[in-house]
Amino acid sequence: MCLDGLPVALRETTELARVLLYHKPVGELVTRSDPGGRPTVFARLPHVSRGKWAAVGRLDINTSGLLLLTDSGELANRLMHPRFGMLREYAVRALGRLGPAERQRLLNGVELDDGRAAFERIDAQGGDTGANRWYRVALREGRNREVRRLFEAVGLRVSRLVRIGFGPVHLPRDLDPGQWRELEPRRVRELLSATTLSE
Repeated sequence: MCLDGLPVALRETTELARVLLYHKPVGELVTRSDPGGRPTVFARLPHVSRGKWAAVGRLDINTSGLLLLTDSGELANRLMHPRFGMLREYAVRALGRLGPAERQRLLNGVELDDGRAAFERIDAQGGDTGANRWYRVALREGRNREVRRLFEAVGLRVSRLVRIGFGPVHLPRDLDPGQWRELEPRRVRELLSATTLSE
């Protein structure tokens, strides 16, 4: 930007949102408190100077992996909003094998009790142990137990589910369960950019 023909550097007038990557272990709840006294993800997080941490979506108690948290409720809502179509990626261990017909059905879409759902992508990942097979799947929604219900619709039971990616962010290999890491400002700006609609 120029003023009187001279370049002017603009400073950001609003503080950039903070975003945490948290590796949620199985057995933790994505809630602030549990009447049953079960552990919650919020108990492990650092103090936030303004507001409070907001989870970007939820992972059920039996699902582990990447959970994003932010001190900006607006950013959390935008990341979850269907119009931005954030890709969610999961590693899935299923009891049984997806045949070509079942795989195509999951890509085309199946009717669940809360509407039609489909995977964008399904890739076999190897690492087969006995009757179990590993798959990497991606979808653009975050409905309750959606991945598990999609596999159940074609007769397979999910025995392990790990979220490995959300939009442009992926679970770091060196981030152990129960640990968190703050996203650097450049990556936060990528997230903000991904939730900006071009007019």
